[in-house]
Amino acid sequence: MLTFTSSDGRSLQIETGNKVKLAFFPPKAVAGAITLFCKPEEEPAEGTISWPGEYDMGGVSIRGIGQGEGGHVSFVCEAEGVRIAVLSAPLHDWTDHDFSLLGDVAILAIQGDDPKLAQKIIEEVDPRVIIPLASENSTVNDVLKVIGAVGTAAVSEWKLKGGLPAEGRQVIVLES
Repeated sequence: MLTFTSSDGRSLQIETGNKVKLAFFPPKAVAGAITLFCKPEEEPAEGTISWPGEYDMGGVSIRGIGQGEGGHVSFVCEAEGVRIAVLSAPLHDWTDHDFSLLGDVAILAIQGDDPKLAQKIIEEVDPRVIIPLASENSTVNDVLKVIGAVGTAAVSEWKLKGGLPAEGRQVIVLES
């Protein structure tokens, strides 16, 4: 089982059934979690990832995908057999090579600072589940507008038990 939450609407926390915690894009490192930052740090603290590359921590496979000459990092991870991409703002125009690094993504969390670019990425990735996130220059509603899901009720947490939706696409809005 995977549990998804957001403490501030911009970051994403995922907890696996093995109690491994991942914290994507929080303002500061999260105690007891593998913390992933979108901007490379010269000397990342233990338990943090901020550089492009491949990592295996706590039984979770993580790939940092660098853009803007490595000055900006988004992540894709595989936990409990589910491939999850977490893309950070500012969104960049993704190349075919970038998409190939993502692989077959089931769950896409995306900060939508550029609604048109967010829509293009969502269409290309074609995930089963979308988790819109706010960014410095956008709200969750900016992403909801481009995917036609304005008015989706927010939940405090979302648990993935069993399998993903067999058809269509599910939109999960996390309360902050």
